[in-house]
Amino acid sequence: MSSSNPVPDSAVPEATHLRNGGVSLVVTTDLFGAPTIAHWGAPLTDADIPGLLATATPAVMNSSLDVARSFSIAPGRAHGWSGTPAIEATAADAVIDGFARTRTVQTDAASASFVLVDARATVEATFTFALDEAGVLHSSVVLENIGAEHPVDVAAVRSLLPLPARAAEVVDFTGRWTNEKVSQRAAIHDGTWLRSSRRGRPGHDSSFLTLTGTEGFRFRSGEVWAAHLAWGGNQEMLVERLPEGAGAHRSVLGGGELVDAGEVRLQPGETYGSPELLSTWSDEGIDGVTARFHASIRSRPSHPKTPRPLLLNTWEAVYFDHDLDTLTALATTAAELGVERFVLDDGWFRGRRDDHAGLGDWFIDDDVWPEGLAPLSARVHDLGLEFGLWFEPEMVNPDSDLARQHPDWLLGENPLLASRHQFVLDFSRDDVVDYIVERLDDVITRARVDFVKWDHNRDLHASLDARGRRRVHAHTLGVYRVLDEIRRRHPRLEIESCASGGGRTDLGTLARADRIWASDCNDPIERQSIQRGTQTLLPPELIGAHVGPTVSHTTGRHASFAFRAATALFGHAGLEWDLTTASDDDRAAIAAWTALYRELRGLLHSGVTVRGDDVDPGSLLHGVVSADREEAVFAWVRTETSATAQSPRVPIPGLDPAATYRVRVRDEIGGAHRHQVADPAWLAASDLTVTGAVLAQGLPLPVLNPGNALLLHFTAV
Repeated sequence: MSSSNPVPDSAVPEATHLRNGGVSLVVTTDLFGAPTIAHWGAPLTDADIPGLLATATPAVMNSSLDVARSFSIAPGRAHGWSGTPAIEATAADAVIDGFARTRTVQTDAASASFVLVDARATVEATFTFALDEAGVLHSSVVLENIGAEHPVDVAAVRSLLPLPARAAEVVDFTGRWTNEKVSQRAAIHDGTWLRSSRRGRPGHDSSFLTLTGTEGFRFRSGEVWAAHLAWGGNQEMLVERLPEGAGAHRSVLGGGELVDAGEVRLQPGETYGSPELLSTWSDEGIDGVTARFHASIRSRPSHPKTPRPLLLNTWEAVYFDHDLDTLTALATTAAELGVERFVLDDGWFRGRRDDHAGLGDWFIDDDVWPEGLAPLSARVHDLGLEFGLWFEPEMVNPDSDLARQHPDWLLGENPLLASRHQFVLDFSRDDVVDYIVERLDDVITRARVDFVKWDHNRDLHASLDARGRRRVHAHTLGVYRVLDEIRRRHPRLEIESCASGGGRTDLGTLARADRIWASDCNDPIERQSIQRGTQTLLPPELIGAHVGPTVSHTTGRHASFAFRAATALFGHAGLEWDLTTASDDDRAAIAAWTALYRELRGLLHSGVTVRGDDVDPGSLLHGVVSADREEAVFAWVRTETSATAQSPRVPIPGLDPAATYRVRVRDEIGGAHRHQVADPAWLAASDLTVTGAVLAQGLPLPVLNPGNALLLHFTAV
């Protein structure tokens, strides 16, 4: 970061106080001359700073250093830090450590860069911190080899932030294919809590969002500090506590790219830029963190500005059975029922009759499409729909012309490690990047494609190039190059990031995409928790959520249309279903649902996501409240039975206690089946008007059977 009016060295303030969005970051200097974070979290005033600095130095401990221990923004062993270092690098076998500040560049009240040089003057490290208007802290590091002789081998560059002692627990996410974003909670103990991904993508078991907080923090209560790494390749997140603490703080939260040996070697004058660590603080529980991240994400210039079109994806409708007449009939039915985007999934390209062959040969299959995709695209557009197309650009089947012609283009893997009968192209190569860009550009242009579903159906394991070097770092940058160039050539094109579902749901990828596919599972029972976890970081309009067939493709579970539709409503909604086989009753329900989605998406895709804490274990309450709190939609969901025989007053969070609301049940898409004799009395009335203060105390709600959801619509009167 640079500034036309940098703070001169002689005028470097005793403390740099960044503040924005109700969050403060205060940076001072330790005894080694390195910047150190004195405070990150609750907003402070300038009057607070002298007292903060006066109390920023901890005690000198027994059997320890003869000076108070510090924790700088570049902690390392040279300055007595025994925990995970921010920078791990070597030059000519010499360790690079002992960073001290040379200058500070402050651009405004919310952002600053600190330039440090190591003890041997081999590396210059520029740490940049910027608080956006939502209170989200953007942290990154640029490492430059300023030495004149030797290359610098970089092993790790991390952004590390201090935590107070009251941050006692950590919550993050794990999962697997078709069951992503499963939360898990643990106490913070001495030692290092580390989540690493070596899958070449964050993975279905990605930490995703790492939340630390006061004991028992929940959606609506507790103080929380959270962080996400915006990077689509290998990564690590950590929470660390040493017996001696971290300066005047107790623990550490942070992370960075997981760099394999030899992946980042800087020649003199070359630089490495770390992915951004996005972090924030809230004293209003997880929902407060979610609100900050959603507001930050929505402020990006690239964030979708138009209403999110309701789409139909053909995968669970036809699979590989592509035929112009069949697909035209499907698109026609979809248009009649209110669909706005038609997406042709896997199976349209040369040799692709199943998943054993064809990946890499991005040419339209003349046997299936003798006139190309233009006739289908034209019919879809004539129906008033957008036309979308599936690609998996990073992958290649051994049974493909590309693999036979260019075996050197594949990343090296043991031949026994095929996954879905495919391997990975080496996107670190310019010729591979050029080939993929030209092939995608040609198909997108000829078929008048409006939307690309970019899939990624396997982990990267060995990921070696022809010289035996690890290439995940360079491959990820190559993927970004392709996405950036395709978007440059087709500025109106929208892109979905799909990685066999939710295997790459990070904000580094989403800087180049318009939505993510949260999971390959459309079973609404599973989807309730998948979407709940995903929405902790991402706003609903970026999360693909589809209504699948009655019987789930991935679980075999039966679900009513009403439950499938209510679940998909809280995202960027779509269908994945052969609508030509739908009954008249189903068609009427689908049409009612698409109309409801179009009515509510302005609220759902701009409002504040809230979750209720005070429900029994078999139920969920979640909703979206408009920014002015004039309107809200909630779903009361039952996923399993429990010992609770009734649902007494369930608090409805997020509304204005001083406002009066009309409460309606939205049952156009079908009713929710009950497990009771009769509803609470208020539901039997035709209308209910009640204050937000009463709603905060709670409404008695019906006991639903598992696999049901009740939609409640609140409007201020």
